Amino acid sequence: MVEVQGITKRFGDLTAVDQISFTAKEGEIFGLIGPNGAGKSTTIKMIMNILVPDAGEIFFTGRRIREEDKEHIGYLPEERGLYKKVKVGEMLRYLCDLKGKSASQSGPEIDRWLARFGLAEWKERKIEELSKGMAQKVQFIAAIAHDPDLLFFDEPFAGLDPVSSDTLLEAIQELGSRGKTILFSTHIMEQAERICNKILLINKGREVVSGPVTEIKKRYGRNAVQIEFDGDVRFVEELQYVSHVSRYPRWIEAELTEPDSADRLFKDLAGRVSVTRFERVAPSLHRIFINLVGGREEQEEAR
Repeated sequence: MVEVQGITKRFGDLTAVDQISFTAKEGEIFGLIGPNGAGKSTTIKMIMNILVPDAGEIFFTGRRIREEDKEHIGYLPEERGLYKKVKVGEMLRYLCDLKGKSASQSGPEIDRWLARFGLAEWKERKIEELSKGMAQKVQFIAAIAHDPDLLFFDEPFAGLDPVSSDTLLEAIQELGSRGKTILFSTHIMEQAERICNKILLINKGREVVSGPVTEIKKRYGRNAVQIEFDGDVRFVEELQYVSHVSRYPRWIEAELTEPDSADRLFKDLAGRVSVTRFERVAPSLHRIFINLVGGREEQEEAR
């Protein structure tokens, strides 16, 4: 378990992280989410003792985190760093050795993950021969092969195709089911919504909202429907009982003003578009973030 109490980090006049607190428990996939520049990576670097907080405290398994705790922590940084001239297998064994795992201990785990990600035949190839996506998978294996208790994944899906993203997503979920404490950092709300039990949503270094995803959606949710369709649904934005429409390539999410507006919308769609899915839903984390942060930023500009 990791517990963060009121940590703050300043760089000159810039406060990158401002009194952030949260607790991530065993078996949880905890999302640290927000836009680029929100302070997510800075928060992770303070927990990793790469940066020292200007205020606040960090606890790991019930006591203040120490440098030697890094042997029990796996870290996939946003800035990837593998030695390009080194072979894949040698690179992974070396990184496990730095974490106190011998080749006999780490070897079977490395081979298992390489096989799972379809990289077994690349074990004796140099890092520079890998594609960006393949190198990303190797970096992921480097973070988990020493069997750490606490894992940090900073934008882990960057550069991956959809199939590889799903494979990595399944691996992260499996690690959570095995009791690992996982901190997952991303600016893509849809990813957090798919994978996280709890989240801390931050903007400009400050907490916007935190808690279990289901409770946040219930607390800040609005009456909304998702519609998959064929045709032109631009007219939906002009309907009086529709307050907002989020548009995607083949579907939309419409926020409604009244509880019975969904029935009215369904009737208005009939005969104008071909509806393949019409579902009442809680709005996405992306929409909740826009609703919360947009209002705050407008207030700040007014001041």
